[in-house]
Amino acid sequence: MVSKRELVQIDEFLWEIPKGYRPDMRVPARVYASEALLDAILGDKSIEQLVNVATLPGIQKYALAMPDIHQGYGFPIGGVAATAWPDGVISPGGIGYDINCGVRLLASELDEEEVRPYLDDLATCLYQYCPSGVGRGGHYPLNNAELERVAVEGARWCLKKGMAREEDLERTEEGGRLSGADPAHVSPQARKRGRQQLGTLGAGNHFLEVDVVREVYYPEAADAFGLRVGQVVVLIHCGSRGFGHQIATDYIREFQRAVHTYGIVLPDRELVCAPLDTPEGERYLAAMRCAANFAFANRQVLAHQVRRAFEDVLGCHGLPFDLVQVYDLAHNIGKVEWHDVNGVRRQVCVHRKGATRSFGPGHPDVPAAYRHVGQPVLVPGSMGTASYVLVGTEGAMVATFGSSCHGAGRQMSRRKAKKSIKGATLRGQLEAQGIVVRAGSMKGLAEEAPFAYKDVEAVVDVVEAAGVARKVVRVEPIAVIKG
Repeated sequence: MVSKRELVQIDEFLWEIPKGYRPDMRVPARVYASEALLDAILGDKSIEQLVNVATLPGIQKYALAMPDIHQGYGFPIGGVAATAWPDGVISPGGIGYDINCGVRLLASELDEEEVRPYLDDLATCLYQYCPSGVGRGGHYPLNNAELERVAVEGARWCLKKGMAREEDLERTEEGGRLSGADPAHVSPQARKRGRQQLGTLGAGNHFLEVDVVREVYYPEAADAFGLRVGQVVVLIHCGSRGFGHQIATDYIREFQRAVHTYGIVLPDRELVCAPLDTPEGERYLAAMRCAANFAFANRQVLAHQVRRAFEDVLGCHGLPFDLVQVYDLAHNIGKVEWHDVNGVRRQVCVHRKGATRSFGPGHPDVPAAYRHVGQPVLVPGSMGTASYVLVGTEGAMVATFGSSCHGAGRQMSRRKAKKSIKGATLRGQLEAQGIVVRAGSMKGLAEEAPFAYKDVEAVVDVVEAAGVARKVVRVEPIAVIKG
């Protein structure tokens, strides 16, 4: 375990494990955290995992961790690493099992007092239209040919099916589609798991929330994003479901052999990787992009279903029911991007696992409507607490390969959370706060208790103080849909 005395404090919110800490480190490891958050982070093996990431072949500049870091598979959750393209490595553990788990934000024209009288009905309708739970199938089963089209076209498939708007795609990372996806590299088992799951939330920390904007910090960006105090918005948090999980499982197994084939020595077998320019690396990249596209389509279908629910419940009362997409972005993904590396502009493969893209003003990949302020960064909290909309900065482009935090970050295991509170008790507490809850499993609800997570405000304050994102608005839940 890494101890606090072995970290060098670079500034108030940045700590470093020097390259010389271990002889196998290729670059230093850096952690963004306040002193209080760092003390909590050191309670698990996440910093040790970050040091292990610093040993990957081809890693550039630093192994990085956001303040929501916690222990994961191979990479810590909240980790960022960029490897040289095309001769560096790609590691499935640096992307995660839930490939392109991400967040979508939709904004209504309504204020909280207009929605409150119908909130129970709205929550019930959302729960019916947006299936949740382990293994739960959706309303749009796919045959193999259609699944392949989703895997290649992503959210653009939804546009052809009348479940998306051009504006939705413009306000989705990568336009809702990663190029280079090839279903030929996706196993029959992954296809089987994915065919029934389009338009589903899943379980665990995935959710759908009806929220209210409580505070605006950066009016210019809030105006650009169409957000104001008192406004009702919707957050959708989910990923590629069993389709992506199986792809990760398949290639982690394959890469256990690949590390021996290419003579790669690793301190942890969970870090298995393959050079990007090898057949194994190219196959995984093509399959991972299929899962990412499935996830973009999944959140797009859910957005379509949310719009249906708002129309069905609120439209009949003469209320404006439309929802406009603010943004959709991934926080478990590997992307080939251009970044400055030690003064040289070069392509790298950025692994973001529990970290979001945070591109600053003027970047060509930021939607035109937002380019003057920067890219929206969506940071969900936990049930009963707040979530934040941030905006990317030029500082992130310099320091973190254009990356920021993705959420609050767990501080308690799911098992311990279940032992600490009963789901029914938690539901009662949330409802006493004015939060309507729809959940298929009380045990699953207990696993996601707010106290199981770090303080999202402390996390957000660190990334803002460090200059890698800037607070735009704070939102709080009034209805929560869980598996």
